[in-house]
Amino acid sequence: MTQATTTNAPVLDAASLKTKQRALREGFKPALALRVHRAISWLGRAEAAEDDHDLRFILLWVGFNAAYARDIGLETAGERERFAAFFNRLVKFDKTNRIYNGIWKRFPHEIRLLLDNRYVFAPFWAHHNGYVGFDDWEARLSRSKQAIGAAMARQDTPTILSILFDRLYVLRNQLVHGGATWSSSVNRHQVNDGSAVLSWLLPIFIDLLMDNPDYEWGKPFYPVVE
Repeated sequence: MTQATTTNAPVLDAASLKTKQRALREGFKPALALRVHRAISWLGRAEAAEDDHDLRFILLWVGFNAAYARDIGLETAGERERFAAFFNRLVKFDKTNRIYNGIWKRFPHEIRLLLDNRYVFAPFWAHHNGYVGFDDWEARLSRSKQAIGAAMARQDTPTILSILFDRLYVLRNQLVHGGATWSSSVNRHQVNDGSAVLSWLLPIFIDLLMDNPDYEWGKPFYPVVE
């Protein structure tokens, strides 16, 4: 599947998104207004942490959660299924192919490194932490790479996004749960690449939410309670 691409789309940042949000927020449902407001606030703080990639990545992930996470109530779908549904919807709404361009044009090298990196592959850590049933983590990684290759061959952006964010979620866990040293050289490449990719994608995600206010994006986990 080949998609038309655009190369002159403006670069989005927290300030430009905030200006747009102020112009449009009267037409937002309360849940969307809160979701966008929170996501932009974390994006802005992440931009101010430009030289600290660990902190920047964590702040960007919080911003992503603000944009993405919802009160799942009695739903039983796992995180992977919710990722897939969210990304499928965003790609459908992305009429100018900005996500596509980020994946296939701007960051193909960084994304390929993240997808191939065993240190952000959950079964690798499950094996090294002694969980039963993960001795075959190398075979799992090989199968994952095959799935990635097939998705890349057909330029399947939602699938690549879902697999990419699986990897970024492992990186998020390493940082947030104290599984890494601040500014450590050990995980520097994945943190730097993850921060760069997420700093490009998150503003696009927020912009797409604002461009589609009639879609039911769901209730945030923690609404404002008086």
